[in-house]
Amino acid sequence: MSNSGTTTIESLLDLDSLLSAENLDLRSMVRQFGEQRLRPHIAEWFETGHVPVRDLAVEIGKLGLLGMHLTGYGCGGSTATAYGLVCQELEAVDSGLRSLVSVQGSLAMFAIHRWGSEEQREQWLPGMAAGELIGCFGLTEPDFGSNPSGMRTTARRDGSDWVLNGSKMWITNGSVADIAVVWARTDDGIRGFLVEPGTPGLDVADVHHKLSLRASVTSSLHFNEVRLPADAQLPEAAGLRAPLGCLSEARFGIVCGVTGAARDALAATLDYAGTRTQFGRPIAGFQLTQRKLAELAVSLNQAELTARRLAELKDAGRLTSQQVSFGKFANVRAALEICREARSILGGSGITTEYPVLRHALNLETVYTYEGTHEVHTLVLGQALTGIDAFR
Repeated sequence: MSNSGTTTIESLLDLDSLLSAENLDLRSMVRQFGEQRLRPHIAEWFETGHVPVRDLAVEIGKLGLLGMHLTGYGCGGSTATAYGLVCQELEAVDSGLRSLVSVQGSLAMFAIHRWGSEEQREQWLPGMAAGELIGCFGLTEPDFGSNPSGMRTTARRDGSDWVLNGSKMWITNGSVADIAVVWARTDDGIRGFLVEPGTPGLDVADVHHKLSLRASVTSSLHFNEVRLPADAQLPEAAGLRAPLGCLSEARFGIVCGVTGAARDALAATLDYAGTRTQFGRPIAGFQLTQRKLAELAVSLNQAELTARRLAELKDAGRLTSQQVSFGKFANVRAALEICREARSILGGSGITTEYPVLRHALNLETVYTYEGTHEVHTLVLGQALTGIDAFR
């Protein structure tokens, strides 16, 4: 979608001139997939709260988008720039769809790829890259979200086995996962484990009555004396830095993805404002409306510049966790504000699923607080600037 003028949202800063022909082709392919396969159904999926995760995972896997930034084991080894464009196009349809890809690739697959044994990589990653196997990532707990170091889930040794007890909450794809990456406290610190569905003592339940991310499966995981073999442990994962490293991977996808949601909301609003007539003229012709549209377009392009810069740093191997926090802090806030303001231009029409704007805003309310709340990223940046830890 675009407005009828001579300048489009995407051409304001000519950002496409910074992309290679290969990346432009990739973006076009994913955008076409989104428009033809996903967008016709997304309003229904959101309204009903049911999304065909398994079918979509296989289709997305055939496009080579799952774990695309990892190397080997059926993964594409793409650049961060390419992966960021994919996240942007998927989230332009819905944040829940981008969550499917980022949880699969940047959390579950990355954990196995980075911290797993060779046997674990060979067992799980090819099927996950193909979308034939779905993974989830269990870090957040009912009482510990922003402070994962306080986790209560434990794993104790019993002979050569591990015995897992505890709970995880707000787990994307938990009930449809073929493998769960679960983080637990041991006598030797935080460790990661691979837990398969059907393991005795594992209970999984979906979270219902959501007002956000309804086109996404959200679950809780409960472990009651769940016995795991020794080779279920991720051997290279030691301490909290392991799961936090996974989160940095996923947050990068968020930084890029939310610009897609904001772009889609603004594009829909421009189309509406150009055709909605009040007082004898399109509302796009009123000064107050144009001020809103101009501010939203500038904010969106600034967010895209942040995402592109972080992608450059990641491709150069120089991206820091503080820079990722900068991106999530700035871009999610900007995207949410864009969607909220865009909704006001649509008036009453903006509260229905006929238009994507409020759906994007509702989804971004969740993105604003998951994988590090806005306040947590504020304190990360504050510590980087002052050298003083204000978390406690």
